[in-house]
Amino acid sequence: MMKTWQAGKRLLPMTAALGLLLAGCGREDLSVLRPQGPVAESSYGLMKLSIAIMIVVLLIVFSIAAYVWIRFRRKKDQDEIPKQVEGSFKLEVLWTVIPLILVIVLAIPTVKVVFAAGNDHSDDKDAIKVKVTGHQYWWEFEYTDYGITTAQDLIIPTGKHIAFELSTKDVLHSFWVPSLAGKMDTNPDGTVNRFSFSAPNEGVYRGKCAELCGPSHGFMEFKVKSVSGEAFDNWVASMKAPESVMPEDPVLAEKFKSQCLSCHAIGSMPASPVAPSLTGIGSRESVAGILLNDDTREDGAPILENLKTWLHDPQSVKPGNKMPNPKDMGLSDEEIDGIAEYLAGYTLD
Repeated sequence: MMKTWQAGKRLLPMTAALGLLLAGCGREDLSVLRPQGPVAESSYGLMKLSIAIMIVVLLIVFSIAAYVWIRFRRKKDQDEIPKQVEGSFKLEVLWTVIPLILVIVLAIPTVKVVFAAGNDHSDDKDAIKVKVTGHQYWWEFEYTDYGITTAQDLIIPTGKHIAFELSTKDVLHSFWVPSLAGKMDTNPDGTVNRFSFSAPNEGVYRGKCAELCGPSHGFMEFKVKSVSGEAFDNWVASMKAPESVMPEDPVLAEKFKSQCLSCHAIGSMPASPVAPSLTGIGSRESVAGILLNDDTREDGAPILENLKTWLHDPQSVKPGNKMPNPKDMGLSDEEIDGIAEYLAGYTLD
């Protein structure tokens, strides 16, 4: 018994230190505790309410326990059995009614928030309609009212409801932007799920797949970029522009056309069902969803460096992804670097 207690004394501080260490490992931009939209704020309000109720209950229970422990502790000269309260009608009613009241207090706002979250705004003529399709391991976004399709970066105007229609091309995925809304699955059985959210402020919000979907599940990220209405209209116009500028080197252009465009699409080409559209990839927030583009190198690397990292060895970035290695397709290191430079410069106005 003594050895067990001594081992426990050693493990307790180690466990506490490990808990504090792990508490600092989360990503601030992937936290439900920093809501940036009305849907996320309503969920956050429910969390605060439930935590407040639990704290109140804990304080009351521990206070009563401490009082009973001190007030009715056994005296040195006390041998008789204390008065028993088993079967007390008043106490039974008390600890039945109080939890019931607490459940009702929590249930009313919960039901209200849940039903509000189920409003998908698909019939709202002012909402932006977006079809989201999950792939291993990337996200496709089709703006049905505008006739454009992109990948990995979801561009939305601030203050507008975004009505989502979610499906998958392969396995079960879960669409999740912690700062803006809760999770919604993309079901492989053909079921289409719908929901909506909005972002009142301009900014970039990280999203993830929240359902285990394969070896690179943890790397299946995307970005939601909330911009002004004018900037959104300009982006739509740029995406709909028919030009598909090819690499200047004719040999490299032919290689890019025959090898890359057999799966991908650019410009006015129809969206491919197997690979992300490359239109305006030089303007995106990341490469492959996980390599953040940042010229300052504070939170990533320049886009050209990220493109080279991805193209030279896609499996090292996202194990198990379905993109073939360009070297296995007959492209040399120089040609891969040339395509990376071309894509890095393929930006939208």
